[in-house]
Amino acid sequence: MGFSFSMGLNLVLLLAMVATNILSLYHLSSPLQSKPSAPPPVPDHLIRQLQTIRATINHLTRLQSSRTAGDSSGATKPTKPTVPSDLLLYTHIASIASSCRDHPELLYRYMNYTPFSLCPLDDAVSEALILRGCHPLPRRRCFSRTTAKLPSSLPTSPFDPLPDNAIVWSKYTCKSFTCLARLSSDLGFDMKLEKSKYLSYKSDLDLPIQQLLQISKVAKSPIRLALDIGGGTGTFAAQMKGVNVTVVTTTLNFGSPNNEAAALRGLVPLHVPLQQRLPMFDGVLDLVRCGRAVNRWIPVTAMEFLFYDVDRVLRGGGYLWLDRFFSKGVDLEKVYAPLIGKLGYKTVKWAVASKNDTTGVKNGEVYLTALLQKPVSK
Repeated sequence: MGFSFSMGLNLVLLLAMVATNILSLYHLSSPLQSKPSAPPPVPDHLIRQLQTIRATINHLTRLQSSRTAGDSSGATKPTKPTVPSDLLLYTHIASIASSCRDHPELLYRYMNYTPFSLCPLDDAVSEALILRGCHPLPRRRCFSRTTAKLPSSLPTSPFDPLPDNAIVWSKYTCKSFTCLARLSSDLGFDMKLEKSKYLSYKSDLDLPIQQLLQISKVAKSPIRLALDIGGGTGTFAAQMKGVNVTVVTTTLNFGSPNNEAAALRGLVPLHVPLQQRLPMFDGVLDLVRCGRAVNRWIPVTAMEFLFYDVDRVLRGGGYLWLDRFFSKGVDLEKVYAPLIGKLGYKTVKWAVASKNDTTGVKNGEVYLTALLQKPVSK
């Protein structure tokens, strides 16, 4: 191994010497003139070649030094993890997102399974990869887990109680929807509370569905198809279903069965992250709602790409609804308001109020609810 490495280093040094000689001959071959003149510029391609050779030599030298030091100390060399066989097979039939390669340990754990058997309970691994930009995930040749028996009935209304025996609870801390509802009323599993959401006006931050539909009717821009970004268990989609509007919800689980709950309610959940390109064609949606998942914790550049992707899928006259977007008050004025203003949309509603919980008061945070209409001319 050491002999082949030395031969490689010698070969690179030889190439460097040849390239240097070529450069010297290039200068000497220039015609002699009576008066000294400025040397001709070195061609860019030669400079790039020399820089590449120099960088390669430096890298190999450092690598040789570290190997020599390791051999002399007698330290055990770290072994590279074995690439799962199904991952190697999949790379021959489909591409893998570049971000997946940035997290090989997680990727290997996800793809380290027994083909043609039950899939492992590794939702935490798959969502960890998704949140790091590894999406879509590679396909796997294993069987998804199901409940021991089918539920006797499914909800006929999206606000009926959800059947516990329709969920594989072994991958969650809570083992029932009642447990989740008691854990926090904000999680979206208490159907009695969910049934009243988006219907009433309690503050300027609220935009009741009937008011939204009235705005669109007056503007002669009807709402029929919509996307709810970060919609949890799908309550907004459920309420819109009652007024004959089809809404698709993007949601992640984060340790609770958001996707399963939305599906049990007769809704369509999309298991995609915020940084994923929206899986819709250009100009086909009447409304995109961004819930609390879209907030100041998203990097500004990522948020800008998100807003322009929203613009891509909205038709002319369609609406972007920022529902309780929260940020620091100073950032809303200096960062996010100008960012939103770049879209050039008509402002139908713009309401700001203080975020009065503990973190909101501590950080000087505010809520923004905004309804913006895309120009027809765009």
